Amino acid sequence: MEYTFKGVMGFKSDSSLMWNYRVIVPDDIVEHFKGTDKRIICTINKSEPLHCALMPNGDGQFYIMTNAAFRKKHKLNEGDGIAVVIQKDETKYGMYCPDFFEELCYQDPDADRLFHNLTKGKQRSLLHVITKVKSEAKQVEKALTIFEYLKSVNGELDFREMNEALKNSRFRL
Repeated sequence: MEYTFKGVMGFKSDSSLMWNYRVIVPDDIVEHFKGTDKRIICTINKSEPLHCALMPNGDGQFYIMTNAAFRKKHKLNEGDGIAVVIQKDETKYGMYCPDFFEELCYQDPDADRLFHNLTKGKQRSLLHVITKVKSEAKQVEKALTIFEYLKSVNGELDFREMNEALKNSRFRL
């Protein structure tokens, strides 16, 4: 089910989060997501679907966070009025996953097991690393490197170390 509301692009600055742009979600809409993992798919001003989460504000409210690339692409600034549509994210990982990824998991059972033993948040982070490049060939390269890295460390993920593995990948095109 989709829920629609009008919101405002806001900005929050505090010492623990540094900064972030957010859209406060009305309480009556948040109620529909109580008892779930709060992963949603959101569109802002009819944008492409954005996989994200309802984040707690600390004062009982929830918000959706937007990153700089999304705001720049859609010319969104602090104080802008926006039209928001959200719905429950029913995807396997709570975010976009390229078609080839399941096939790579099938072809490499050890990497598949190590990847799926990670927390859902770490799985999403790795999928983000894979999909942030546009070229499917580069995405496959990153996925293979990540799988190779996970096997080399028996699933003990260290993002700094993994980034070095990505820089030094034998799969580089």
